[in-house]
Amino acid sequence: MNEVQAVSSTENLKTLREEERPYEKCLCHGPEFLTDIELLAVLLRTGTHGENAIALAKKILYPIFSQEGLLNIHQWSLEQLLQIRGIGKVKAVQILCLSELAKRLAKATAKDGLDFSSPDTIARYYMEDMRHKKQESMKLLLFNTRTRLIGETDISKGTVNASLVSPRELFIEALQKNAVSIILLHNHPSGDPTPSQPDLVITKRVMDAGALIGIQLLDHIIIGDNKYISLREKGFIK
Repeated sequence: MNEVQAVSSTENLKTLREEERPYEKCLCHGPEFLTDIELLAVLLRTGTHGENAIALAKKILYPIFSQEGLLNIHQWSLEQLLQIRGIGKVKAVQILCLSELAKRLAKATAKDGLDFSSPDTIARYYMEDMRHKKQESMKLLLFNTRTRLIGETDISKGTVNASLVSPRELFIEALQKNAVSIILLHNHPSGDPTPSQPDLVITKRVMDAGALIGIQLLDHIIIGDNKYISLREKGFIK
């Protein structure tokens, strides 16, 4: 059965052959044999009058406005979920928790290889936190004299195409934590991590200001959709 194909929305799961029911299919063959829709249907457990759990899961993974499938889990807000017929507070919270659990699992998996001298491992570690955001946001990483992470904080949340940050607030945070070096990360909601002119301007301002007060900007990493650009690797930060 194709991923987006499912049994009739009005067909009760109990009327299906046992091997076609997602829960029983999982027990018999294991979760790896279930489609994304079937996996979500198991977690939802029930549908609503005239619509079974499989059809409800399909609505969430393949809404009219997007066909990204599993990644749509990260796009729903509580308010949006509650507008779907058959989704009440309990199911909405379950879906939100599933999204957060997926992000934390990806982050925990990436943590083993995390090396703050490597832009690749930094990008992988923060990728799930940042690539699904609909607005640009900037994160500040703070390091001590041994380049060990001593703190991280969200500096700004901007519009869909511009992150609003000033070096002043950034360095106030760094000085309060006695940081000697910093790394900036921010996302591009478009999925393309190519730095914009404002990205380059703010990077130079931070780099120059840091040089005056003795706090080094180690890198500025821009997160796209499963890809990144390091301004240090590109030679913009010396």
